[in-house]
Amino acid sequence: MAEDLLIDRSLSKAEQYRTLLPQIEALTTGEDDLVANLANAMAALKETFGFFWVGIYAVKNDELVLGPFQGPVACTRIRRGKGVCGSAWTEARTLLVPDVEQFPGHIACSSASKSEIVVPIMKNEAVVAVLDVDSDQLDDFDATDQQHLEELARLMARWF
Repeated sequence: MAEDLLIDRSLSKAEQYRTLLPQIEALTTGEDDLVANLANAMAALKETFGFFWVGIYAVKNDELVLGPFQGPVACTRIRRGKGVCGSAWTEARTLLVPDVEQFPGHIACSSASKSEIVVPIMKNEAVVAVLDVDSDQLDDFDATDQQHLEELARLMARWF
């Protein structure tokens, strides 16, 4: 069944998130395949906001392994505590990085990435994956992104 997102680009960023998140929930309701749901969620984020890169890294055997994503090819595996993703996993908290070049130990999967937000996906009080969103613009993420991406992470946690 084909699905279309209803995206009103005249809305504020917060309003676009408030419109998008219920659409992602509706799109994934009744589907129990993790990869299908994650893939559609990443496509919806990319289509709505035009982020440079959006993707999931899942915790597997004590490292993060690349999952569904939209954007240029990416790093396949990330160790605990390494880069923004590994740090968000270790700290079990959202990391909002206005300039990735200033983040100690940043892993440059793409030199075009300038800012990043990484949100842990928690299940039973443990990080099971991280949602990674990159921009090719400096300081492109704010509290609005954090609030709504954390809400999306809570939705995605149900799929794991």
